[in-house]
Amino acid sequence: MGRFITRRLLLTVPVLIGASFLIFAMVYALPGDPIRALAGDRPLAPAVVAQLRAEYNLDDPFFVQYVKYIGGLLQGDFGSDFSGRPVLDTISQRLPVTMQLTAVAVAFEILIGITAGVLAALRRNSFFDNLVLVSSTMLVSIPVFVLGFVSQYVLGYKLGLFPIAGINDGWYSYLLPGLVLASLSMAYVARLTRTAVSESMAADYIRTARAKGVGYRRIVTRHALRNSLIPVVTFIGADIGALLGGAIITESVFNIPGLGRAIFDAVQNQEGAVVVGIVTLMVFFYIFFNLVVDVLYALLDPRIRYE
Repeated sequence: MGRFITRRLLLTVPVLIGASFLIFAMVYALPGDPIRALAGDRPLAPAVVAQLRAEYNLDDPFFVQYVKYIGGLLQGDFGSDFSGRPVLDTISQRLPVTMQLTAVAVAFEILIGITAGVLAALRRNSFFDNLVLVSSTMLVSIPVFVLGFVSQYVLGYKLGLFPIAGINDGWYSYLLPGLVLASLSMAYVARLTRTAVSESMAADYIRTARAKGVGYRRIVTRHALRNSLIPVVTFIGADIGALLGGAIITESVFNIPGLGRAIFDAVQNQEGAVVVGIVTLMVFFYIFFNLVVDVLYALLDPRIRYE
């Protein structure tokens, strides 16, 4: 297991370099002059424009800019935005906000998604099973930003159940945006769990356990559910990285000052260093949580071993 984890961590380095190159290339290809965008309607003196372009290496060819960026990145320097603030300071300030929002979304995804899927599988073709199928289809069909605005208006403004913007109310501020962020994932988890548990309950080892007189609750929790969690854990582990990226829309709708909102603002202002730094960090988290999923495989199924 130790060699497997070490090998996976070593493979992370070229993956991050390749991801940063692609992100840097896409940011470089954006049309427009970021210095002109920074100035807005105010004209800048040619000397000031030349100084800013030289300071941020904007006059260098693409590969020269990328090599300079990687050189600073290897020294722990993520660059700085056009106001002179280091990107690392932006990340350290906004990362905890996005992590809290993601944690709330994953909690909803696990509690509601898995519970609904298990109950639907145990009560196939019942009213609850049909309700889960219909509601999950609706959640998949509705775009996240539409669901965010509707829930913000109905649950936040009309009914006053949740704050509609900001994070001034602590964890309570994350409940509604976390539920919106997790809505699509909850639908997939519920359907995936329902299918996996249904297949497990029809397996031969379940019939054998019943023939031995094993209790129904033990059959569900210790046999069917445990064996059904492997595809669910795979999806949730990979989905954490997607939730971090999907927070861009949710944080913008609910005015949450996280990494997603920082990326949105950076793209508007064409601040390439901010976009590349934050997105590369999200790629790292995506790789890390996939590694955690691989380790959890061995805990869920003792037959799985890594050499």
